[in-house]
Amino acid sequence: MIVGGGIGGLSTALSLHAAGLDCVVVEAARSLRPLGVGINLQPHAVRELTELGLGGALAELGVETAFMTFADRHGNVILALPRGRAAGYRWPQYSVHRGELQLALLAAVEERGVPVRTGVRFEDLAQDGDGVRVTLREGGRVVEERADVLVGADGVQSAVRARLWPQGGPLLWSGIRMWRGVAEGEPIMDGATVLVGGSNRAGKFVTYHISARNPRLINWVAEVKVGDPGAVPGADWYREGRLAEVLAHFSSWKYRPADIHALLSATDRILEYPMVDRDPLPQWGRGRVTLLGDAAHPMYPIGSNGGSQAVLDARVLARCLATYDDQESALAAYEEERRPATSELVLAHRALPVDETVTLVTERAPGGFTEIGDVLAEEELAAMAGAQRRISDADVRALNERESWSV
Repeated sequence: MIVGGGIGGLSTALSLHAAGLDCVVVEAARSLRPLGVGINLQPHAVRELTELGLGGALAELGVETAFMTFADRHGNVILALPRGRAAGYRWPQYSVHRGELQLALLAAVEERGVPVRTGVRFEDLAQDGDGVRVTLREGGRVVEERADVLVGADGVQSAVRARLWPQGGPLLWSGIRMWRGVAEGEPIMDGATVLVGGSNRAGKFVTYHISARNPRLINWVAEVKVGDPGAVPGADWYREGRLAEVLAHFSSWKYRPADIHALLSATDRILEYPMVDRDPLPQWGRGRVTLLGDAAHPMYPIGSNGGSQAVLDARVLARCLATYDDQESALAAYEEERRPATSELVLAHRALPVDETVTLVTERAPGGFTEIGDVLAEEELAAMAGAQRRISDADVRALNERESWSV
């Protein structure tokens, strides 16, 4: 049983089905609709989804990303990093609408006959020698069902994680507030670039195109440090943001690549939420219960890697469950493979290393620059590129040459 019908949960259902294992997805929402904003899928995730039969759907929905480019608040380019196939991977990086990606995954899951039960909320679990007794709330009634394995793929504020690790640590706020939205606008740069302008210490504005069907559709993210880091009791991912509040942070910008005022003003719905993560757990699961994706390793969304890591989790979990003799050994092997790598990513994201370099550029050239070589030394640029690759990339040759995880 998979708790959560998001990208991680649905990728897990596809992976388990492909490995010949039966599963069911339970999702608290009454219906899965194309909500949300943009997401990037790194080549290591695109490979796995392609092997699950989603390659064509991704190409039809998303924009193949060619560059991730960092600029100052004027739009002067500091560093441009090739992405996806432009960087030598056999698979693209895609920028896509999160809701449309979720519906594409759902369609594939339903096509394969995997049950997806909506309006079903996880409440509790208990284990015995034969499996897991799961308590669910379905409509107005409470039901108990049994599963051989329970997977918590229910997001940053995971109920499964809370039952497993009630003292597992709070949400930790970076002090950075984020506003996000989707709007139509004029093409930004080549239309295939993730453009990151400024730094979140004084204001960061991120844009990328997210639709192969509508080249004018742009995802934007505004990030501003507004407080001191610390623990928070929770976060509302669908809180309505106010146009005037986010515009105030960028009113003085003379940003050549995009008309920020026009883009924000054209947004039907602005979402506002804190940039949060959690300290890595020393252990994800117990017995026949485990965690996956944001439920296991929530990280700052600065490396375009959170959703991609959930896809990797799903594939490794399915491979282990299909190839080990018993479920507990399979889950232990899954965690041994995935937990160290994702814990390292969580901490690397938390350091915000690229923002340090952008801030340095702002301090040295507050009025902008003509040549970045006049502002940063080659060693500083190389360090900036290395820092971004550590939170985004897989080893190109290793990914291109490794054997498939399909069972």
